Amino acid sequence: MFIFLLILAVVLVLASIKQIDQYERGIKFTCGKFSSIMEPGWNFVWPIFQTYKKVDIRTKAVDVPSQEAITRDNVSVKINAVIYYKIFDASKAILEVENYYYAVGQLAQTTMRNVVGSVSLDELLVDREKISQNICQVIDDLTDPWGVKVENVELKDISLPEEMQRVIAKVAEAEREKAAVITKAVGEVEASKNLALAAETMSKVPGALHLRTLSTINDISSDQSNTIVFAIPLEVLRAFETPGNKELATELVKKTIKK
Repeated sequence: MFIFLLILAVVLVLASIKQIDQYERGIKFTCGKFSSIMEPGWNFVWPIFQTYKKVDIRTKAVDVPSQEAITRDNVSVKINAVIYYKIFDASKAILEVENYYYAVGQLAQTTMRNVVGSVSLDELLVDREKISQNICQVIDDLTDPWGVKVENVELKDISLPEEMQRVIAKVAEAEREKAAVITKAVGEVEASKNLALAAETMSKVPGALHLRTLSTINDISSDQSNTIVFAIPLEVLRAFETPGNKELATELVKKTIKK
């Protein structure tokens, strides 16, 4: 009889040992009432009188399904997101909410629709990070009584109606055309300034215009398939009289005649 009781006691003790892993916490109930939080390691849970539940305290990623929402300027969009959260108080996660995983997902869906409804379409597309932070802040405040800490919310995708996509594409095309026209106009202004400066410089230097004429003729005649007929004005001939330009002008004329 003694051996039987000893064996029964050993079996009872072994059955009472419960292991809690490092990434978990245990919630112990004694006669149906919360008694303590079980830390990682071996813990005693006496059968019949005590029960326990394990809570995973690692960061979880919840994929929020695509939600239809209407922006402040009455544009219908579809958005989905990913929420990252973890349990910071295991007792609240069990005692204050029935299913914290399901509750966080449902809260995220309603919060996304409410936040998107308070901004315009342009703000939603441009300030995505700011809107994600707003959603994260709202969810974190509401889940704090549940012992849940929302670490981050990332908007994955924003889908627009096909008609709105075409409108945005037309606006983007118009902006690119506008930028191209402005760039071309700026280039023409700069070119005209440089041409005016070059003309002014050539008009002040004696023989500069004649040398430019000979240089242009030399460039055109480089292609042997071209036939050039031109009349040389007297001003070009007078360029030979300038001591500083006589040798250069003579050389250019010789090259032109050879070609």
